[in-house]
Amino acid sequence: MDIMWLEDFIKLADEGNFSRAAEARNLTQPAFSRRIRALEDWVGATLVDRDTHRIALTEAGQAFRVLAEEIMRRLTLGRDHVREIGGTLSNEIRFASTHALSTTFFPAWLRSLHGGQEAGTITLIADNMAACERFMLEGKADFLLCHHHTAAQHRLDPAGFTSLALGEDVLMPVTAPLGNGAPTHVLPGSGDQPLPYLEFEEKSGMGRILQAAQVISAGSASLRTVFRSHMATALLSMARDGRGVCWAPLSVAAADLESGRLVAAGDARWHVPIEIRIYKPIARRSPSVEAFWTMLKNRLKAEAS
Repeated sequence: MDIMWLEDFIKLADEGNFSRAAEARNLTQPAFSRRIRALEDWVGATLVDRDTHRIALTEAGQAFRVLAEEIMRRLTLGRDHVREIGGTLSNEIRFASTHALSTTFFPAWLRSLHGGQEAGTITLIADNMAACERFMLEGKADFLLCHHHTAAQHRLDPAGFTSLALGEDVLMPVTAPLGNGAPTHVLPGSGDQPLPYLEFEEKSGMGRILQAAQVISAGSASLRTVFRSHMATALLSMARDGRGVCWAPLSVAAADLESGRLVAAGDARWHVPIEIRIYKPIARRSPSVEAFWTMLKNRLKAEAS
C-alpha cells in the first residue's frame, strides 16, 4: 500500500468529484481513478459509490476516511517527535487559514503580536474550510484561523482541539450601488423577481455558517443563484460588477463599503454575527508552537483584564 493512496482518498472525500480531486493531486483523472481502485483492492472493500452524480463514500469508505486521516496525523506527529528527539526539528510554525482571513486579518494580527520581533519561520496555507480542517486533522498545520458560528458544524472535535476567540466579525449582504447610491438589489426580493445570488459553496466555512444561521430562510429571501465560489473575494468582485447580491464578512468587504463600490443590500436583520477563532491540537506540538500558544493565551488574558 502506497501512502499517497491515502492522500488521494482523503482529497477525493473532500472534493466529492474525481476530476477536481485528480487536478488537486496533479494527476490525470484515469491515473487518479486507478490509484483509488488500487486502494480499494488493498482494503478489500468498495470505498466510493460511483453510481451517484456527486460521488459519495460508502459506509466502509466513511469509516476508512476516519482511519486514513488518523494515520496521516500520527505519521506527521511521529515524524516531528523524532525530529525533536534528534535535534533536527525546525522552529517553523504552520498556519492554515480560510481565504477570507489570510489577507485581511492574518498579516496585521501577526504584526500586532510580535511587533516585528522574530517568531520563528511562519508558513501560511490558505484554502477553503474543508481543506483547512484536513490539514489540521492530518497534522500538516499547527493552527487554524477561521470564522466561527455556534450553530455551524466543523470537523475539529473538542476532544482533540482547543480554540481561542480572537475577535468579532459579521456576515452581511452587499451589492453594487445605482447611480444615486441606492442598492442595485434589495432584500428580500420577490417571488416573481428573485434577486441574483452570488453564493458561497456549501463546503466553504461561510457557506456552512449561512446555512446554519438560517438568516436567508428566516427572512424569506427570494434568491436565484447565478454564481458560486468558496472565495469571498470572488463573490465581491462579481458583486462590484453589479451581478447580484452576496453575503461577505465585514472584515473583507470594509474597503469596498467605505469607498462606495458596494453598499448594504439589507438592514441589520440580515446580518450574522460571527467570531474569528484560532484552533490548535490539544496534543503537544513543537516547542515553537507551544511557546506561541502560551504567548497568545497570556496576551488575550491580559487584554481581557
